[in-house]
Amino acid sequence: MRSIWNGAISFGLVSIPIKVVNATESHSISFRQIHTEDGGRIRYRKFCEVEDREVSQAEIGKGYEDADGSIIPITDEDLAQLPIPTAKTIEIVAFVPGDRIDPLQMDAAYYLAASGAPAAKPYTLLREALKRSNKVAIAKFALRGRERLGMLRVVGDAIAMHGLLWPDEVRAPEGVAPDADVTVRDKELDLADALMDTLGEVELEDLHDEYREAVEEVIAAKAAGEAPPAAPEPAAGGKVLDLMAALESSVRAAKESRGEEPEEAEVRRLPQRKSARAAPKQPTGKKSTATKRTAAKKTAAPARKSTAKSAQGTKKTAAKSTAKKSTATKKTAQKKTAQKKTAAKKTASRKRTA
Repeated sequence: MRSIWNGAISFGLVSIPIKVVNATESHSISFRQIHTEDGGRIRYRKFCEVEDREVSQAEIGKGYEDADGSIIPITDEDLAQLPIPTAKTIEIVAFVPGDRIDPLQMDAAYYLAASGAPAAKPYTLLREALKRSNKVAIAKFALRGRERLGMLRVVGDAIAMHGLLWPDEVRAPEGVAPDADVTVRDKELDLADALMDTLGEVELEDLHDEYREAVEEVIAAKAAGEAPPAAPEPAAGGKVLDLMAALESSVRAAKESRGEEPEEAEVRRLPQRKSARAAPKQPTGKKSTATKRTAAKKTAAPARKSTAKSAQGTKKTAAKSTAKKSTATKKTAQKKTAQKKTAAKKTASRKRTA
């Protein structure tokens, strides 16, 4: 970027050589003045009133008009040798919190670039000091024929300077506020807060100049011999008298624009109406046949289940009876064996006695 001013930052006894470059640029579309009848360019020629002739840019200088109308010539050398320390120096006079600066004082913005390798160390020192202190530097500098006030702050890894208006250049807001005594209700404030919350924040990078784009479309259409784009129809609406209704509508519209569902009203379900039309009847034969088959299937299923249950019951009963019979037979055989043994013992004892 091309520098517009070369000098130094005076930071106490530290001097930082810097170059000043513009931090902003204008994207507005410029128009030329033309003669409407034939499209010819309108140009301004510079004439000398004394000689009554056109002069070139090299012959033009600066002059101050005194109260009596006389002109006092001022050269660039006169301005360069002004007896002030800020002629070629950005002199830092104080460090203050950033919120002390009134945005109304903000003017043009510049980047301060380190000029040469020797400036890298003190430049970095000032940048890091500003970062750690969370403060901005207030400075005075001379640019384009006048002394100005500036604010230095850190932007990324660079130091930026915002030109500031002098405090006496900011006008007081006299006669701007409404004269009438207006009372704002709490409910209206609540709706205003809801609207602010709904609109939320925005990424400034997503905003763009729609007016410039529309002008470019008009220029492109006329250059191609086409009709310019038609202007959209203005939104129909009259004078809003109900502030509450306007706030509620604004909240609803803001939610819809952000893709959010607006709060729905309470929905009451109505009882369903019985249909007057009867269902179409199927042929009698097919329906009765299908009904019989279905009934037969349903009847067969319980029959199978009961048969299976009875068979299982019969098996269990037979097993139980067989087990009882075998147990009784064993007991009878054991009794007979015991009786035989007893009879044998009695016979033996009788023989011994005889």
